[in-house]
Amino acid sequence: MKKIAIIGPECTGKTTLSEQLALHYNTLWVPEFAREYVENLKRNYVFEDVEKIARKQFEQINAKYEDNQNLIFFDTDLIITKVWFDVVFKKIPGWLNSAISISNFHMYLLCNIDIAWKPDNVRENGGEMRKVLFNIYKKELEDRGLKYKIVSGTGNERTKNAIEIINNFA
Repeated sequence: MKKIAIIGPECTGKTTLSEQLALHYNTLWVPEFAREYVENLKRNYVFEDVEKIARKQFEQINAKYEDNQNLIFFDTDLIITKVWFDVVFKKIPGWLNSAISISNFHMYLLCNIDIAWKPDNVRENGGEMRKVLFNIYKKELEDRGLKYKIVSGTGNERTKNAIEIINNFA
């Protein structure tokens, strides 16, 4: 089974792309746990909340999925969470880097910032920060020597571009 992580700044179509790719390839996708968790808090999130999110993500990444799945898509990964820790709290849990190292994704799709940012009750990083985050994610992928491709385009074009990337990779 090949695991593919969909990453990128806020509002770059990660969830939509994950769903559409899973539908196209008739397989599973794992939704972003962080969004659900933060939306249900009745207060501002703190370091311990993000660590709980990271541990749940690690559990999801390493869970056993049906053997008949050739591909599985993950709507985010621990690299995004690592950057979140660093940007917001200026510290990262000691276990997180090794967890990223053993996540064993076959490839990453890094969503470009060519989709307009729309504010909602959990988004924090519009404007210039999207470009900053995109570059941080790209650098993390490159520094770790991970296989990735940038996915651009809007709507169905983005999905079509991602399918082409995956088909050429697989």
